[in-house]
Amino acid sequence: MSSEVPVPRTAVPLGLTDPVERARAELKATLAAIEERTNVPKRAGIALDARTRQFRRFAARNPAGAVVLAVSAAVAVGVVVWGAVRVYTR
Repeated sequence: MSSEVPVPRTAVPLGLTDPVERARAELKATLAAIEERTNVPKRAGIALDARTRQFRRFAARNPAGAVVLAVSAAVAVGVVVWGAVRVYTR
């Protein structure tokens, strides 16, 4: 079994003494960090997963509140769509 600690994609491994290898590792980590920050669909998916888990915990604690929240959200979406269609057809 290996006792090495995994290094995140956005970190530079310790112990690099060769300047070229260190520069390559820093560039790789920088590009990974930029990709993490600019990948909007991935970040949106992570946020959606977190909200879904949060709502499920809420629904487990308060089922009636979850039903009220879901119905309210459906009504709000319906009103927005109705308003948009009404504006478009005028």
